[in-house]
Amino acid sequence: MKKLLLSLGLALTLCTAAIAQSVSAATAEQAFKTMEAADKVLAYHGDYSATVSLLIQKPGEPDESLRFKIFERTDSDLMTMVQLLPEADKGKGYLRDGDNIWAYDPIGRKFTHTSLKEAVGDSDVNLDDLNQSDTHWRDNYTVASFEEGMLGKQAVYIITLEAKTSKPSYARTTYYIRKDIALVLKQEDYSGSGRLMRTTLYPKWAKVPAGYVPTQIILRDELNPGETTQQMISDLTFDRLPDTIFTKAYLEGLN
Repeated sequence: MKKLLLSLGLALTLCTAAIAQSVSAATAEQAFKTMEAADKVLAYHGDYSATVSLLIQKPGEPDESLRFKIFERTDSDLMTMVQLLPEADKGKGYLRDGDNIWAYDPIGRKFTHTSLKEAVGDSDVNLDDLNQSDTHWRDNYTVASFEEGMLGKQAVYIITLEAKTSKPSYARTTYYIRKDIALVLKQEDYSGSGRLMRTTLYPKWAKVPAGYVPTQIILRDELNPGETTQQMISDLTFDRLPDTIFTKAYLEGLN
């Protein structure tokens, strides 16, 4: 039995490697440039702050609303996020400095080292959905496929990326990106076995002076039918933020 499992594991590894190597260097470069273009059209560059509201819907349960204030300095990989609602969790927060991420509990006044893969509250949103570095595509992924297609009536690029580090929350992700403007319209996240874990839809985008903002995002948990999280963005500002916001002392001082 052990030999059989080892053989199956080797076959799966070889199969995954073959998929990752099936794309030429030129095609992989085109895919990465498309993903980077999708980042560049976003308004989130330099310093910004925003209110992130989450509506969590689960079959047979009352809807749950969460709200956070997020501050980010993208060129330094810094992020602070403070929970505003519900009232019972007000003051909880997250602090990121590069690869170091801490969750803050205001009741115990304690910081716990955590991971980008951690979910925000009881939602389908992970911390790495809210923060990305400029080089995260090339650093953490290989290109499995790149093609053109249609999503409804919209012409799109369809790009599948395979995780090559442990940082991404999912082993494989497929992106559907508009060809005319590099906006992500849909995202499918898969496990290492190829099972669809989560689908993300971006039905509403807004143009602001700094770029584009997805004002509504719908995350669908494919393992639990009917379970969705809607993410709404509001109160965007792009002013320079005080350095003190990106410190543990800032989170401690809010309570």
